[in-house]
Amino acid sequence: MDPIAARVSTIVDGSRDQVWHALTEPALVGEYFMGATVRSDWSVGSPITFSGEWQGKSFEDKGEILVAEPGKELRFSHWSPLSGSDDTPDNYHVVDITLDADGDTTRVTLSQSNLDGRLTDEDRAQRSDYEKNWSTVLEGLKRVVERNGHVS
Repeated sequence: MDPIAARVSTIVDGSRDQVWHALTEPALVGEYFMGATVRSDWSVGSPITFSGEWQGKSFEDKGEILVAEPGKELRFSHWSPLSGSDDTPDNYHVVDITLDADGDTTRVTLSQSNLDGRLTDEDRAQRSDYEKNWSTVLEGLKRVVERNGHVS
């Protein structure tokens, strides 16, 4: 059984370095990640937080950088208080973003799984919602990179 709760991808007209910049530059992240302010030093083991307002509610999501390979892969754990779940390891997701060169473009693939490696009935039931939300994020990332194509 595939432990992936959601997987989406898009092709971005830009280099892996340009996509990486948009993934790790806080001012750009806010443009496509629900207006959130992101804070991290992008080092493995460091915290990552996303804060802002979503549907009239303030939030501060948190996690830890698990993999940070510039131009290749960004993986972090993620928990949101808006999920209504307790802040325990069982309730953390892992967001894994991989960048693959494809000529002059980059294939960006985002997958969401659970920190403990299991796939729950709730994950199966929510898969389409997860994929819809992550597709929106990736389409926003694509717009940001393609608009700022000169950034490297």
